[in-house]
Amino acid sequence: MIRIAFDALPLLGVRTGIGWCEAGQAAALIRQHPEDRFYFQGTALRHRAEKKALLRPFLQENTAMQLVPGSRFLPHAWQFGRSADVTHFFNYIIPAGVAGKTVVTVHDMVLHAHPETMHSRTRQLLRLRLRQSMERADRIVTDSAFSCREIARYYPAYAKKVRIVPCGVDLQCFRPVTDADKLRAVRECYRTGEHYFLYLGTLEPRKNIPRLISAYAAYAGCYQEPARLVLAGAWGWGCEAIFQRIRALHLESKVVLTQYVAAEDLCALLSGAVGFVYPSLYEGFGMPPLEAMACGTPVLVSDAASLPEVVGDCALTVPAEDTVGIARGLCRLHEDAALRDRLSQAGRRRAAQFTWERSADRLYDVYREIA
Repeated sequence: MIRIAFDALPLLGVRTGIGWCEAGQAAALIRQHPEDRFYFQGTALRHRAEKKALLRPFLQENTAMQLVPGSRFLPHAWQFGRSADVTHFFNYIIPAGVAGKTVVTVHDMVLHAHPETMHSRTRQLLRLRLRQSMERADRIVTDSAFSCREIARYYPAYAKKVRIVPCGVDLQCFRPVTDADKLRAVRECYRTGEHYFLYLGTLEPRKNIPRLISAYAAYAGCYQEPARLVLAGAWGWGCEAIFQRIRALHLESKVVLTQYVAAEDLCALLSGAVGFVYPSLYEGFGMPPLEAMACGTPVLVSDAASLPEVVGDCALTVPAEDTVGIARGLCRLHEDAALRDRLSQAGRRRAAQFTWERSADRLYDVYREIA
């Protein structure tokens, strides 16, 4: 039996990509290894009931919740004890005083590759603590071969600690929606119009959305009835530049900002799109394109960072910093029904290769290696 603790912080608020990665891997590990013991560890000075509710779906006979009124200034073992053989931190940072072996997930090297796209507070935290965390770690997990190379480039002293554990997609959740009434209801709810391109994710500088909007303006100028551009997701740091670009190009009637999308509407919103567009400047993995592929939606991504590794030859790739190239990609998806059909079928096959069960198997090998 291995006793494994998860740092629950990424699960205890609005869930970003890091939180969904932890949720997928942790849930699969718990299902696949009933012989082991799992702990979800977190601090909760306030809102304890709400935080317990967020963790409750993970609880099985072999799991326990450890929510303490702790502080980041206290040694980890003082707050959570020494019950775990391995403690996994999914968000770059290992605190001081952790008992037993430690694993940290370092998703990417955006700190060095594109620091201008980060909030200054996050950038400063990682500059102060990332190297120290990698020194403390017994193993470093990252999401892609690209990120593994990036870590070796910027932190060669820790390259031998790195193990690649790709993320997954929940194929029970993300699947094509063909129900006409559901598709129509989602279009009406989110004001997408009959035809639309969809971006799904946080609206932040790293996602290259201002350039996508400029490319969309060039595309829209080519057609009498262009598809709309739907930007779905939370408004992140730096999103004002996105709103300014929409206003400057007079696209208020063609670009739809949905903000929050209910979980029960996600698959229908993806399935109804002409194409899913994700021209990000930098990704350690990129789960949204895979989720779109699982729904049978044709996908357009940039050729940057890990994205070509994830989508293979099953998506349309365009240069990340080429506005004209992105616009041409939108035009191809708009005009070429055969291309859309081919990408839809190939994308579903590609997404099926990335399950959380396979991801958990790779991660469990890392735990066994050090436990």
